[in-house]
Formats: sequence, structure tokens, C-alpha cells
Amino acid sequence: MSRIGKKPVELPSGVSATVSGQTVEVKGPKGTRSFTATDDVTIRHEDNVLTVTPRGKSKRALQQWGMSRSMVENIVTGVHAGFKKELEISGVGYRAAMQGTTLKLSLGYSHEVNFEVPEGVTVTAPKQTEVVVEGIDQQLVGQVAANIREWRKPEPYKGKGIKYKDEYIFRKEGKKK
Repeated sequence: MSRIGKKPVELPSGVSATVSGQTVEVKGPKGTRSFTATDDVTIRHEDNVLTVTPRGKSKRALQQWGMSRSMVENIVTGVHAGFKKELEISGVGYRAAMQGTTLKLSLGYSHEVNFEVPEGVTVTAPKQTEVVVEGIDQQLVGQVAANIREWRKPEPYKGKGIKYKDEYIFRKEGKKK
């Protein structure tokens, strides 16, 4: 039995959902998202609550049960509150600035890195050493943050690079003479 799948997904105020067949469409103050579940689960909308139940006892149905419920909850959270990833840049001369829809990164290379921000995500640079990625699609927000971080991952000796705000960098000791 899925502990995650058993929990119903409650819709907060200002969020509405419509279920048609296997597709759930959720509208909220931040936008509209939809999710199409597999035929192994049934999704019902009753009294401002979405419930997901498996069809049968097959292994695949039980696997899809918890995953589908998590996807529906992420969609509801996205259209109501949104998702946010914060990145910190550390290093001498390392900085970030937004210019239109392009994030300009100075990361110690001989050239400036121009990162085009995809649609559905907003990227801001409140300070020169901070980058904030926000949006209603959790997967897209995480992927954009990971792509930005990929340009200069934090190194273990001085900690220079781009890291997530809550990430801990394990430090190594340098060479001994």
C-alpha cells in the first residue's frame, strides 16, 4: 500500500481543478497546469479534494498510484505558491546580472557566459552574487537551476563556484609542504 497515494490532495482557496478522463487541469493565481495520468489509476474530484486510487493490484498500478498523487500535488502547489531555487555565486570576480531575458555570468572564463532563460521560468539577480529561479513547473525550475550551476560547480578547496543556497560544500585540506 502506498502511504503517499493514500493521502488526498486538498485544493487551497483560489485554486480550481477539473478532471476529464485521465487528465487533471488545475487553475490558480499563478497560472494553469495539467497532468495526464496513466490508465492504471483513477483520479476523482470531490468537495475541493483530489483523490488518486489504483485500478487493480498489479505492481505497475501500485507504482503509478503514489507517483500520480505526487504529480497532482506538485501541480497544485505550483499554481498556488510556485517553486523557487536560490543560487549563490562565490569567487573573486564572479558575478551575475540579468539583461532582458539573458543571464550574464562572469565566472572566471576568458569570456562572459550568456544563459538564455527558457519560457515558463523567471530568473532574477537581486545581488551580483545571487540568482533566483522561480516558476510554476517544479521540474523546469530545477532543471534551469541545475543548468546554471553546471557552468561552474563549487570546488572543494576554496568553495568557488555556483552552489544552491542550502547546499553544503565539503571542504578538503590543501597540500602540505
